[in-house]
Amino acid sequence: MLKKILIANRGEIAVRIIRECLDTSTEAVAVYSIADKEALHRLIATEAVCIGGPAAKDSYLNMANIIEAAKGTGAQAIHPGFGFLSESSEFARKCREEGLIFIGPSPETIDMMGNKSAARELMQKAGVPVVPGSDGVVTDAEKAIEVAERIGYPVLIKASAGGGGRGMRKAADAVQVREGFREASLEAENCFGDGSVYIEKLIENPRHIEFQILADSFGNVIELGERDCSIQRRNQKLCEESPARNLPDEVRQAMKEAALNAAKAAEYENAGTIEFIVDKDNNFYFIEMNTRLQVEHPVTEMVTGVNIVREQLRIASGLPLSITQDDVKTDGHAIECRITAEDAFDNFRPNPGKIEFLHFPAGSGIRVDSALYNGCEISPYYDSMIAKVIVKGENRNDAIRKMRRALEEMIISGVKTTLPVQHLLMYNETFIRGNYDTGFIEKNLDALLDIYEAAGGNDV
Repeated sequence: MLKKILIANRGEIAVRIIRECLDTSTEAVAVYSIADKEALHRLIATEAVCIGGPAAKDSYLNMANIIEAAKGTGAQAIHPGFGFLSESSEFARKCREEGLIFIGPSPETIDMMGNKSAARELMQKAGVPVVPGSDGVVTDAEKAIEVAERIGYPVLIKASAGGGGRGMRKAADAVQVREGFREASLEAENCFGDGSVYIEKLIENPRHIEFQILADSFGNVIELGERDCSIQRRNQKLCEESPARNLPDEVRQAMKEAALNAAKAAEYENAGTIEFIVDKDNNFYFIEMNTRLQVEHPVTEMVTGVNIVREQLRIASGLPLSITQDDVKTDGHAIECRITAEDAFDNFRPNPGKIEFLHFPAGSGIRVDSALYNGCEISPYYDSMIAKVIVKGENRNDAIRKMRRALEEMIISGVKTTLPVQHLLMYNETFIRGNYDTGFIEKNLDALLDIYEAAGGNDV
């Protein structure tokens, strides 16, 4: 195994990876910005290096400073976590040039799968179902309209690079295509440095199902089952669960085979995720591959018992996977709720500040991934996600009940959070029945907030 790893990230994912390093007797080097001087990931690492100012571009996106920190501390490898540089082929390539192991796929694979239009073409060649759309990138609005009228409205205009809902616009007619093309191209250029876009048929209110993949350098490729990530707001996931409810076995099996074929076609190595949408008739379509560790990986760990981050470290160390496909079994049901420091009653406006009092839930089948501690500061410079609450039950109903109790027990004072919304979600009849899709939050958010206000600001 590797002896020393630098974690090029912050927050709960940096803490998660540092703990895994220490559990495997691997030295963990943290990097931090000036704003994160008292952050938990800096405090618990074997050693830590300041890499720049508060803005991400000066620190967590500063490739030169991160690589210098790795070399200066004698780290053999860099784990990028998720976000920041995790899907940067340029960074992965610079690591390789400097003799450092990038804990993730090769830069060539990141390039291929990070470009959504190129990935779409590869999937078509591999026989993986894709949503009807343009053949590659679309260079101007008029051509975008031609494609949209050929495949039929409504359509999605999507950035070829990047993800996370950025550089994406819906269009129901030619006027909206023109406007959406301009806006998506501009946002994609600003966010990813690549303004190219492509067009897809909009599958309205589908389910969002993704499969976790692990692959080593010996040609072993396995899948760890699916996660349902359909509870989303503005293309950002709020709650995930595994396994997916109400998914026919034959569809699940076909999706597993498609996910494995996709990973093999990409000659993938390390942890990755194949994302699909599923329409009301259970037809499924590939939408993208995330070439990194996912925020929601804990739900898969809970139901399979597979330590995904540890497998990442094994793969990066040149070792084979510790398990085979036959070893992968799903036991029980897991749910994850992402808690963010945002004011749900003010259009989810970020609410940074000082944590005055903190209490995390505990007990059998409950896990909290977070970098919070009493008295810590939530910075205004970075993502507002502050904790993930993950539970495992014997079945889905048991998991829902356990999540209710966990969220009721959780106390975060000093800042406003989405904890009340997540709690009320666990009582929503549509959610409990499992009959939801990606349109759920849009349809139900106002009702959830009204319930909370009617209760005088107290959870049910």
